[in-house]
Amino acid sequence: MYMIRSIIRPEKVNGVLSALLEAGFPQITKMDVFGRGKQKGIRVGSVEYDELPKEMLLIAVSDEDKDDVIKIIIDNARTGEKGTFGDGKIFVAPVETVYTVSSGKEGL
Repeated sequence: MYMIRSIIRPEKVNGVLSALLEAGFPQITKMDVFGRGKQKGIRVGSVEYDELPKEMLLIAVSDEDKDDVIKIIIDNARTGEKGTFGDGKIFVAPVETVYTVSSGKEGL
């Protein structure tokens, strides 16, 4: 099992969420976040924005679904065919155990 954390442009979130839902992955947590990547923010005139608004999506998936979910996120979060700076990052980490709070049962 894996936890996939993706940090993407806010304007791309609805497309990513729709594509994940259509592919059978409705379970997701979404958070507003602020930060910067390698581009170190942006300068507009004399104003520098070093913390840019992004959205973080978290989704726990089985081993066999990991690559499909990553591809869906990339395909729907990328700006244009080749992408551009600021499109985001995807972090994938193994998950040892998951419990459902209401039932106390282990597993997705």
